[in-house]
Amino acid sequence: MKATEEKAAERLLIEAAQKDPSRFSDLYEQNFERVYAFVARRIGVRDEAEDITAEVFYQALAHLPRFRWRGVPFSAWLFRIAANLIADRWKRAAKEQAISNLNNLTEDDVEEAQERALLFRLVGTLPPAQRRVIVMRFAEQRSIREVAQELGRTEGAVKQLQLRALENLRKRMGETNG
Repeated sequence: MKATEEKAAERLLIEAAQKDPSRFSDLYEQNFERVYAFVARRIGVRDEAEDITAEVFYQALAHLPRFRWRGVPFSAWLFRIAANLIADRWKRAAKEQAISNLNNLTEDDVEEAQERALLFRLVGTLPPAQRRVIVMRFAEQRSIREVAQELGRTEGAVKQLQLRALENLRKRMGETNG
């Protein structure tokens, strides 16, 4: 069968299924293997691939009245539905993983986060030169030499600023934590 004849036959199948949904089985039979292979290659888990493939054909049947023939194979529309369902599944899985990670937080994790937040606030209260050295050394992970060059100071001066800043932070953390 030539390509134009195949397209014409497929179009007739689609139009018949749009008029009578029981005729959708012909489209299902014609496209099932291709859609399943498409999904299975991307998912890799047989049960999930079967579930998504079933959902593809459910969605296709539900939205078939809105389908408009544009000369493109019907399978392309099915692949687009499958790709969207796969993307949705990945998004859901990522959200579920994030929620699971939040649910698995321990008291130590929460306490550590609170201490980091306090430290961050306290760094903001340091004198500007000390704050800049702490940010460059620990947040930006720069060496003493790099900080000295950027600030136009000696390495000894940078070390002294860092020491004063750390002493200030220790004192303030102690005052805050009692």
